[in-house]
Amino acid sequence: MKRSWIVGGLLMGAVTAHSAEQLAVAPVQYREVEQTYSVEGLVEATRQSTVSAQISGRIKEINFDVGSRVNKGQVILRIDEREAAQALAGSNAQVMQAQVMLQNAKATYERSKQLFEQKFISQSALDKAQADYQVARAQAAASEASAGQASLTRGYSDVIAPYGGVVAARLVEVGEMVTPGKPMMVGFDPAEMRVIVSVPQYKLQDIGTHPKVMVELPSLNRWVKAASISVQPLADARTHSTQVRVYLPNDEAGVYPGMFVRAHFVVGKADKLVIPNGAVLHRSEVVAVYVVDEKNAVKLRQVRLGEATADGFVEVLAGLNPGEKVAMDPVKAGMLSVQQK
Repeated sequence: MKRSWIVGGLLMGAVTAHSAEQLAVAPVQYREVEQTYSVEGLVEATRQSTVSAQISGRIKEINFDVGSRVNKGQVILRIDEREAAQALAGSNAQVMQAQVMLQNAKATYERSKQLFEQKFISQSALDKAQADYQVARAQAAASEASAGQASLTRGYSDVIAPYGGVVAARLVEVGEMVTPGKPMMVGFDPAEMRVIVSVPQYKLQDIGTHPKVMVELPSLNRWVKAASISVQPLADARTHSTQVRVYLPNDEAGVYPGMFVRAHFVVGKADKLVIPNGAVLHRSEVVAVYVVDEKNAVKLRQVRLGEATADGFVEVLAGLNPGEKVAMDPVKAGMLSVQQK
C-alpha cells in the first residue's frame, strides 16, 4: 500500500513537472518602447445637432425614440399642419386676386395708350394708368412670394432628419404644443467620433505638430490609433491649457458620446523593463504575476507596474529582474502552483 502511494506521488510529480514545461512563459526583458504623455478625455460626435420646430403647432406623430437609428431624409416627427394649410390657402387666394387686378390694370393701360395716341386723354391720365399697372404688377409678385413662403412653411410640418444617425434625446411628447425655436430632438452621427482633451501649454512642444496618438478605451479593453488631430489655436486663461481634438477612425465599433478614454501622445522612445500585459493577475488591490524558475516551479510574486503600451506590454517598476520568466496564463499557472504544494 505504501509503495503504491509512493509510485502515485512520483507520477503526480511527473505530471506537474510536465504541465509546468507546457506552460507558456515570456521573458522579463528590456525593450525600446514609446514614451507617452497621457491625458484623460471624453468622446463626442463630430456631427451632433438639435432639431428645433420651425412652425407653431401641436405634435401629432413621433416616429423615433432615443437610441433609434435614423436615415437621412426620414420623417422623425410631424406637427399638425392645419394652421399652416389655412395660411397657404389664404395666400393662394391673394395671388388670384392680385392676378385679376394685374390683368385689369394692364388692360386699362393698353386702352389709355390708344386714347392718348388719338388725343382723347392727357399725358397725366396716361401716366396714372401706367403707374397703376406697375403697382398691380408689384402686388402680384409680392402675393406670389408670400404664397411661396406659406407653402415652404407648410412643409416644415414634416420634420426631416438632416443626416443619418442615432437619436440621443427626445424632448417632446405627442400632443405637446411647440413654437419656432423649440428643441424637439437631439441626434448624432456615430460614424464620425472624436476625443476632446485638454493639454497643458508646456506639453504642446513635446507633442509636436504631427504627433502619433493612441486612444485607450478602458471600458472596451481596446486601443485605437487616431486618424488625425487638431490643436485649437486658443488657450484657457484659467487652466493654461489648450483643447486638442483627436479624431477616431470612421465607424469605430462600441464608441459613443460621453465615453471616458485616455489619449496617449508619443513624445519619445526609451528602453524599459516590460512584460506582456496578459501575464498580469489583478486580485482586488493586489497586482502580481506567476514566475516560473529554472526548475519549472511556479510562484506568485507581487509587482509594481507602470504604464501600458499600445502593443500589449506593461512596464515593470519593481518585483521582477531581467531574464526571469512569467507565465502567460495566470489561471493555469495558479492551478499548477497549488498542485506543486
